[in-house]
Amino acid sequence: MPAFRPRHLCSVAAALALTATVPATAATAAPDPSSAALREVLFVGNNWDGTADVLASTGDFARIGRIDVVPDKAERMAEINADPIRWIYFMAIRNSVGEGHDQFVDDMYSTPDGTSVVVSRPSFADVVSLDLATGRINWRFPVAGHRADHMAVSPDGTRVAVSASTANTVHVLDIVTGRQLGSFATGDKPHENVFTKDGKYVWNMSIGEVNTALDAPWLDWTKGDRRITVADATTYRQVKVIDMRERLDAAGLKEYSDAVRPAAFSPDESKLYFQVSFFNGFLEYDVAADRITRVKTLPENPDTSTDRTTWVNDSRHHGLSMKPDGSKLCVAGTMDDYTTVVDRATLQQGPLVPTSKPYWATVSGDGRSCVVSESGADQVTAIDFATGRKTVSVPVGDHPQRVRLGHVTADWSGPSAR
Repeated sequence: MPAFRPRHLCSVAAALALTATVPATAATAAPDPSSAALREVLFVGNNWDGTADVLASTGDFARIGRIDVVPDKAERMAEINADPIRWIYFMAIRNSVGEGHDQFVDDMYSTPDGTSVVVSRPSFADVVSLDLATGRINWRFPVAGHRADHMAVSPDGTRVAVSASTANTVHVLDIVTGRQLGSFATGDKPHENVFTKDGKYVWNMSIGEVNTALDAPWLDWTKGDRRITVADATTYRQVKVIDMRERLDAAGLKEYSDAVRPAAFSPDESKLYFQVSFFNGFLEYDVAADRITRVKTLPENPDTSTDRTTWVNDSRHHGLSMKPDGSKLCVAGTMDDYTTVVDRATLQQGPLVPTSKPYWATVSGDGRSCVVSESGADQVTAIDFATGRKTVSVPVGDHPQRVRLGHVTADWSGPSAR
């Protein structure tokens, strides 16, 4: 075990091909072959800062530039202050999921031509497209309800799906124009979205109420309707609903939450690995057999409070990615202040790498490293999949969360952020 730093913090029937998703390194849209030369990068959303850092996707992960994702902040705040209902929700976000801070960037994806980045902004309840050359807003889409959350981009890069978490809705937008192509209903508090590899379906996970203090296992029923919704990405009609509660109960895991958090599929999409609320570890789900097959419990940090109400948004561990060849998993132990690489065959974990409130895990452009956002230390850290050890940390903005692969033009160095 590493030397932990004490801290106190206030976050399937899938056997059908419909529910398969893409490997971690393919979760970014393919670049437009007709565009100018592009450079692959990592976008890091600094949620409390209202910026996104753009890093090299391999090697030293050096910072290339920074983007201001709230250039219209004064205008948006004037609107919020003039509307009592919007102000109430804005303050509720700040004082609950925001841990006393505003949430200015949750998720982001670049356009295939590398000229713009599309960002979901929770506190402003919208999605915006930002011109990477000028930093100006191309378009803005207000979501239903009062908060925008996780997004996903289609394999061809033409569509982006965003969760409207207080409206139990997913919007699918044209990534170039911001025009809504369709929407569909979900369970309570839709969260993660994934397009299938063929782009025909959108897969959404709803996580229910994660901000209440009713966190005891026997009160789990108060968390709401948590389910997986699969929708046709052309008609936007619901195709299937998957209740993971049934699979957990069948495996004798009645005490486990059914709020599916970050997830990763094996390269052949036969296995799904996912985290759930309150659990320090992850589960393996056999897609064809439609059952949970293995559970991996990871070490507890002795300095982590046992009071579940102090765990950020119910998520003890939040961040999971897979090496492209499927041999290793990278797990962010958010409330336990470590990240570890786990052998997929044996489920044996490697070194517990001290990381401060790691909030997300993705894969480097070359597939050799797991990249985690250390939201407690305002840095991004790369961990070598082969050795399980840290290779480099790069400073970023305030409270980095989502990290996504994307593209910019080859000569881009970024507009100045405030």
